[in-house]
Amino acid sequence: MKKIVKANVLPYVPITEADIDAAIDRGRRSKRLYANASNVRYENDCLSIGFSDGSRILLPVAGLPEFDGFTLQDFQQLDVGFGGRAVCCEARDLDVSITGLIATSAPLMALATSLVASHNGRKSSAAKSAAARANGKKGGRPRKEVLEDGDSTET
Repeated sequence: MKKIVKANVLPYVPITEADIDAAIDRGRRSKRLYANASNVRYENDCLSIGFSDGSRILLPVAGLPEFDGFTLQDFQQLDVGFGGRAVCCEARDLDVSITGLIATSAPLMALATSLVASHNGRKSSAAKSAAARANGKKGGRPRKEVLEDGDSTET
């Protein structure tokens, strides 16, 4: 069965100053959501990606298929693009997400998972507050039950 798809043609709408201000505001909010790189360089067979606070990460290029066949000159032409979210090489027509590069490292992903879990565990919510109040009304956290041999029931 053949399906016909027709494109929607939107009328021309001029961009206003309010539209520009709204787009700038969206960009500022978006910038806070991502770790934006400020520079990239190639050193010791690794990509060294720097951030605005002075921190850096090193990623060995040996495990990154995107950089197979790159010469030293290609690595020297690497730049940060897409608002600090990608490593780019115009000569090779390559744009690689920095988040994607970091995701190739199992230890970095484990660290990120741990950091997110720790951060989210500290968040207070209405549900957590209500549960804490309800437990308080019942006398607080239940005590551990002690078995006859001295072990507790919790592990």
